[in-house]
Amino acid sequence: MNIRGKKVVLRAIEERDLELLHKWSNDPEINYMLGGWHFPSSMQDQEKWFTSLSMGSVNQRFAIDTPDLGLIGMANLVDINWKDRNAFHGMLLGDKEMRGKGYGVDTIMAINKYAFEELGLMRINGSMISYNQPSIGVYTKKCGWQVEGVKKNHYFRKNQWWDQVVVGITSDDYFKLLENNNYWEK
Repeated sequence: MNIRGKKVVLRAIEERDLELLHKWSNDPEINYMLGGWHFPSSMQDQEKWFTSLSMGSVNQRFAIDTPDLGLIGMANLVDINWKDRNAFHGMLLGDKEMRGKGYGVDTIMAINKYAFEELGLMRINGSMISYNQPSIGVYTKKCGWQVEGVKKNHYFRKNQWWDQVVVGITSDDYFKLLENNNYWEK
């Protein structure tokens, strides 16, 4: 089952995607904007990662695809906790030229819709490096997420410590957002 936004389709990651995903996973500029720690990875590592993906997993990863451009990024819904009905979400748009054109907003809204309207989750969690203001703005100003806290000195990048901005959205927040912006009906 594909997850459809208005501009993007979130689909299973296919073997044909690995070359581009490998390129993005080794791009220092992309990794500088992401949480976690990233080491150079080989194509063999990328292939091992790919073979570990499972439909039955509590960690779901999706290719962000557009009809005219093809693969433009990845999104995830991971650490799905079915008992407490929450999960963690992250996203990357691999090509800088895709940013600021509504693909990120549509991806987040598609994830929100899938998580709240299909999976019945109560909340989604996320986090960003404090200097990634474009991402923080997209989530909080356009997609209904709230800044819920800051973890001081959480990330070490370019010989400097940076805060982690913790964000989240509840199903109530998502449905209130839809009442105000009619996103899916525009």
